Amino acid sequence: MTRQMHLGVFVQAAGHHVSGWRLPDAEAGGENLDLIQRIARTAERGKFDLFFLADGLTSGADAHPSTVVRIEPLSLLAALAMTTSHIGLAATASTTYGEPYHAARVFASLDHLSQGRAAWNVVTTSYARSAANFTRGMHPDHDARYEIAEEFVDICKGLWDSWDDGAIVMDKESGVFADASRMHVLDHKGKHFTVRGPLNSSRPPQGHPIIIQAGSSGPGQDLAARTADVVFTAQGDLGEAKAFYRSLKTRLAQHGRDPGAITVMPGVFPVIGRDRAEAEENYNRLRELTDLNGALALLSDRLGHDVRRFDLDAPLPDLPISDQLRSRAELLTALARREKMTVRELALHAGMARGHGIVRGTPAEIADYLQQWFEQEAADGFNIMPPWFPTQFDLFVDHVVPELQRRGLFRREYEGRTLRENLGLPRPVSRYAAA
Repeated sequence: MTRQMHLGVFVQAAGHHVSGWRLPDAEAGGENLDLIQRIARTAERGKFDLFFLADGLTSGADAHPSTVVRIEPLSLLAALAMTTSHIGLAATASTTYGEPYHAARVFASLDHLSQGRAAWNVVTTSYARSAANFTRGMHPDHDARYEIAEEFVDICKGLWDSWDDGAIVMDKESGVFADASRMHVLDHKGKHFTVRGPLNSSRPPQGHPIIIQAGSSGPGQDLAARTADVVFTAQGDLGEAKAFYRSLKTRLAQHGRDPGAITVMPGVFPVIGRDRAEAEENYNRLRELTDLNGALALLSDRLGHDVRRFDLDAPLPDLPISDQLRSRAELLTALARREKMTVRELALHAGMARGHGIVRGTPAEIADYLQQWFEQEAADGFNIMPPWFPTQFDLFVDHVVPELQRRGLFRREYEGRTLRENLGLPRPVSRYAAA
């Protein structure tokens, strides 16, 4: 088969733009279930691989409008599992502020409910303020968070293998409900966690739910190369994206994995118009509506420094790299230097896509951009980040997707029933069967 791209929709229900919810045709709200269900159905109609919900563990009046209030993502995806049939259902869950047994159980449950469509975006939780909500004391530093995450994911994979396929026999004649010889006790005792097992869930339909990882720093890439099936990344420059792609694919060999074992999906923020004039009009409306204070707060979060104390019309000062979002801070700083941006200009950019790639134009021009990145091996697919819902996402599905299909770059039908099948990934063999 010819290599084909994969697509996900990154759902921020008030739109990814900090002020996208203000557009006349925007529907907003992280608790608007009707809107979220319509987005999922539209994505499935467009043959998307993934419906993705990010998450965070704090809130406040100055947070991005999509994150001030929202439905807990695993609960929401369980509801969507009942109203969709093919699209993968992905959610963020933290390894710093969670427990492996609980995470393994909820994602196994989602995989069963969806008949093999669950995916877990593994995050280490960047923001130190999250610790105040979890009686944890100090927030671990950047590298320690990735060390914890590696052990956490290994435990979950072991727990998903607690029961061999077919171990729950339910044999009425013999009276045997579960075959004890096909049950495995993990009995993990590690540096950060002690987990006995077994999991009180049979082996998930996918064997293991799909693992997504979004860290782009050195430790983040190492974690992804060892554990991930999909990598979300923020890249705004083609050359830098190609370098990241090569770096990550090269690391896979160190763990005995094939380059095709990971699907790299950068975020893309498309501003679409039916013609070029409409695309420019939509882009300019977004710029004009931007809440500058909100954009500055977003930029401050990503850089790990409060930029509101600087001259907004001067270049970004040299800042030490934050322990929060290390790779994102480096990306935004490099962008500011490369494009000679002022603090204000960088904030307006961050208010749109928070460092992800921005493209505006007609459906054909959007397809050109995606095709170039895909064919030059800067990406295996894309995480689409509409500036507002539902109109801009409808335009993508109704006009960009058919253009990609005409070019032979994207599927016309799902390849299989599970998310693994649609991503072209094999079902993992249980560690006990392999032994």
